Amino acid sequence: MSAQRLTAVLGPTNTGKTYMAMERLLGHRSGMIGFPLRLLARENYDKAVKSVGVEACALVTGEEKIVPRGARYFFCTVESMPLDRPVAFIAVDEIQLAADTERGHIFTDRLIRARGMDETMFMGSDAAMPWVKLLVPGIEIVNRPRFSTLSYAGTKKITRLPPRSAVVAFSAADVYAIADLIRRQRGGTAIVMGALSPRTRNAQVDLYQAGEVDYLVATDAIGMGLNMNVGHVAFAALKKFDGRSLRALSRAEIGQIAGRAGRHMTDGTFGTTADVGPMDPDLIEAVENHRVDPIHFLMWRNAELDFRSIDGLLKSLDARPPHPGLVRQQEAIDHQSLAALARDEEIRALAQGKGRVALLWEVCQIPDFRKLMTDAHLRLLGQIFRHLATGGLAIGRLPTDWIADQMQRLDRIDGDIDHLTQRIAHIRTWSYIAQRSEWLTDAPHWQARAQEIEDKLSDALHEALTQRFVDRRHAALHRRMSEGQKLDAVFGEDGSVTVEGHEVGLLKGLDFFPAVDANAEEARPLLAAARRVLGPAMRQRVTDLIASPDGDFKLDALGAITWRDNALARLVRGDQPLRPMIELKPIDLIDGRQRQAIEQRLRHWLDRLLRHRLRPVFLAQGAKLEPAARGLVYQLGEGLGALNREGVRTQLAALTATDRKALASLGVRIGAVTIWMGRLDDKRQRRLLGLLAALWYRLALDTEGKPDPARLDAGGLEAWQMAGGKRVVAGKAYAFGELERLALTLREAAHAKTLSADDANAAKFNLSPEELGQTMRQLGIRATLPGGVRAPSRPKRGKPNTLPKMPRQEPKIDPDSPFAALAGLHDRLIAKEAAPRPAKRRRRRHRPAAPSKPDAS
Repeated sequence: MSAQRLTAVLGPTNTGKTYMAMERLLGHRSGMIGFPLRLLARENYDKAVKSVGVEACALVTGEEKIVPRGARYFFCTVESMPLDRPVAFIAVDEIQLAADTERGHIFTDRLIRARGMDETMFMGSDAAMPWVKLLVPGIEIVNRPRFSTLSYAGTKKITRLPPRSAVVAFSAADVYAIADLIRRQRGGTAIVMGALSPRTRNAQVDLYQAGEVDYLVATDAIGMGLNMNVGHVAFAALKKFDGRSLRALSRAEIGQIAGRAGRHMTDGTFGTTADVGPMDPDLIEAVENHRVDPIHFLMWRNAELDFRSIDGLLKSLDARPPHPGLVRQQEAIDHQSLAALARDEEIRALAQGKGRVALLWEVCQIPDFRKLMTDAHLRLLGQIFRHLATGGLAIGRLPTDWIADQMQRLDRIDGDIDHLTQRIAHIRTWSYIAQRSEWLTDAPHWQARAQEIEDKLSDALHEALTQRFVDRRHAALHRRMSEGQKLDAVFGEDGSVTVEGHEVGLLKGLDFFPAVDANAEEARPLLAAARRVLGPAMRQRVTDLIASPDGDFKLDALGAITWRDNALARLVRGDQPLRPMIELKPIDLIDGRQRQAIEQRLRHWLDRLLRHRLRPVFLAQGAKLEPAARGLVYQLGEGLGALNREGVRTQLAALTATDRKALASLGVRIGAVTIWMGRLDDKRQRRLLGLLAALWYRLALDTEGKPDPARLDAGGLEAWQMAGGKRVVAGKAYAFGELERLALTLREAAHAKTLSADDANAAKFNLSPEELGQTMRQLGIRATLPGGVRAPSRPKRGKPNTLPKMPRQEPKIDPDSPFAALAGLHDRLIAKEAAPRPAKRRRRRHRPAAPSKPDAS
């Protein structure tokens, strides 16, 4: 023992401690090194195989054992180190984990008992120095400085983190949420969590190391020896739930995680995300200068166990530590499992004698990889012990059918990330069991079977993580743009746009549709790449649009404007019914000047379209007329080609015979009910007028261009109907001329005193008596109703009357006849006849005065 060399290599991360231990290991004739993670054991085993060959190297972990016959160098997890095997060199990594509340007693035991024949080395944090000196007298302490500088970079939003950053969270939900955000904004991220299998974790790390993604989201598992090219570490939380409570991270934990930033001679930075806020200045100073809080105690558990009985075993596990600074381990899962199974009378009956008690203890040491520690794990342990303890004095074997059934249930790759993670945790338990060769028949077969299932699940989990959190197309484009490199683009004949070999979207008209089935936030990065390459193409398309003939533009029944069948703009309400505004749709890839040029081109096209389709209206408005006629024409334009006569009686009275003749030549028809433009009978004209009316009165149109019945306004509806060339009377639609003929016929019948709302008269007009009566009331025609009641010329007060009331009588002269000039005179005669006459004054008869009597004189 005096010839042994005892060394403790202590210091912060990135000091080359593990590298130094590996060099010392391979320099001896044999050696063994214990790592805190199966992943690290496998990583260094692979390195050693490349250096000294596969036959010289052994890998020993709970779930995996590769031990060639001539193996000289053992790479193990700390729990699996075969200390009964003499080797020249022994090393234990991360020795400060002796203070861990779950696994600390294992590291403390290795610190006290693990020794190589020639050399022993412990690596870890400076915080472990007092305990190393105390428990290993005469040990040589080697302090190694960090190769690079670690500095605080402040608080940054996750979306503003620089490339080659790692974001650290402390729950799977937070890891997934952050990864989703980074995928949307930066194209993708790798995932590192303790719940991942080594194969999955290695695949994710390779994804990051290969540069396919520039970001990494991890739990605190990143702090244990994962050597990656990380430039910045951002903490998404400074507290973690440790299984019992939510507590603040210690300086040592923060320093261990932050130390992943910067490798070898490359400096690194650390900080927090915006949600966390800035770090405390004292904490920053401690991390930058690699000062850690001292470890106040180490965990310890008695290694000299009593297997004579279950109670004796439990008592020996509860033995007090030999040193006041050591604390008895109370939270180890194997100890808790033993205490729980000891309460089962059947288990107690089977666990008789040293061999059976030792077997029960070995079963209880099966790890709970699923982190359940519930009846499910205890039931599994109980089943395993019953199978093994029912073979008499010898150790039994686990039933082959039972093992096959248990593994077959896990041989599935369906489900989401959580389901795959749970299956991997479960199969790791069976991998651990399969390594106990004495428990199984044909153990190599079951070891291979468990490894096969774990590999299959690991690959499926890696694929699921990559599919969910990595968009390689987006990531590649973001990387090239952030580096300022030129992007090569190819435009397909079908409008497809390919940038750097990745299809980024489809260009139709002036619209770019990103090739992602996501929301606008996810599409924004692809749009940024498209902006870089689509500039010249968009300028050419805008030029083509401005130079396009009018036939390339279309206006549909809902007011949408298309260019070469691609949506471009829509009509909205303007300051005049005949002059709607044009609202260009949002187009992300054009600038303000291009947008203005497009709007001007559409304005010219629309003006020409309106003047062509509604030529009679615009001709009438441009004609040289007297003021009274010009005013009526102006109102016809405001009314989109039709007016209610009742509303313009004053203007009609002011018209002269010359005015009426001029209006008639322009196609203006003056009826007894409606004033309208008689040359707007084309269907296309009426559809356009209906659209303009809907815009002016803000009517919602359905897909056929008709007003939505649920959102109707009475005035707007009547205006829309009149713009379409119809008047609705008593619920029945009439063309303007048809309504004029009906009104004339009804007035003639009323004048001849042959009109009443009875069945006979109603049948003449193809109406019901109720419809005939309502029609007469709306047209202001008096008639005798059934029963001899006189129908009023106006509806009773309080009832709706959407149409203007007509006078009691109208002239019988046709407004379009050559005698239309006499219409004004006729109106005045009718008005004079209808005016009340003054009462006649009774003339007094003149009586001559009586002759005077003769004068008496």
